[in-house]
Amino acid sequence: MSGTAERATRHGVDVSVFWETARGLLGLELAAGEKGLGRHISEPTVNRPGLALSGFFEYFANRRIQVLGAAEYAYLGSLSEAERERRLREFFERRIPCVIVARGKKVFPEVARLAEEYATPVFRTHLVTKELINAATIVMENLTAPSTRVQGTMVEIMGIGVLIEGPPGIGKSETALGLIKRGHALVSDDVTELRLDSSGALIGSPVSITRYHMEIRGLGIVHVPSLFGVAAVREDKKLDLVATLLKPEDCGDADRGGGERAQRTLLGVAVPQVLISVAPGRDIVNVVETAALDQKLRRLGHDAAKELDEKLVRLLSAGRVGSE
Repeated sequence: MSGTAERATRHGVDVSVFWETARGLLGLELAAGEKGLGRHISEPTVNRPGLALSGFFEYFANRRIQVLGAAEYAYLGSLSEAERERRLREFFERRIPCVIVARGKKVFPEVARLAEEYATPVFRTHLVTKELINAATIVMENLTAPSTRVQGTMVEIMGIGVLIEGPPGIGKSETALGLIKRGHALVSDDVTELRLDSSGALIGSPVSITRYHMEIRGLGIVHVPSLFGVAAVREDKKLDLVATLLKPEDCGDADRGGGERAQRTLLGVAVPQVLISVAPGRDIVNVVETAALDQKLRRLGHDAAKELDEKLVRLLSAGRVGSE
């Protein structure tokens, strides 16, 4: 990752990274405590501090994002100013990472004052509490999920996420460009960010600085949505297949297929892999597209190689090979 995103790890994330990632999705507005954006969120989930605001801190999850919903807001509003300040001071003293006030409620003056005093960011959002908690939890899960970067261009072909990899200059971006012209979509070019989601699937996405752009040798940088429309790009996609482009001398007979499909292990997940020999006259765009469609059929339970093998076995057993 680059910039502030480097501070996102599987052990937590800085408040600044959470804000940068979630401000659009959650409609976050920074209300107070800007000096505390460097605070660390150690636990990737959300807490409603009702009991803490009432003075019970024995099991207070102070390392999580704190959400003040309608119930917490109503409770604080029922207190006198002096009592509200006392309860909130005890709350902020626990070095909480940040606070989000839901439902577009105004931030109590005591909250804003203590946020500045304890350098604790306080945000506002118009989302209702349930929606806020769900969305914020998903953002934190994504930010703290195991991730890695791989060299390769990723495309979506009829619902199948394909990572096209290979040595420099072999034609990864040109192959992706051909696929885009056939109506498929670009996920990322040259470098792909992979993360492991909660279901165990690998999700591919572009590096933010190169999002929606491609570099084509001899042409330079192109902006894909401007040339082919917004339907030609994807924000992210589940990785279903790795297409490895190789020079003929590096491929041998491995690309002929027919046997067990190779696998590429990424972040501990085995992904089906096809080895494709790049030689003059071969339509690599067509080969990659067909490999993706074949993978889609395999997911539906249809394996052409296995079907042919079973047919040959039946013919051999009947002694009729060559008669059909």
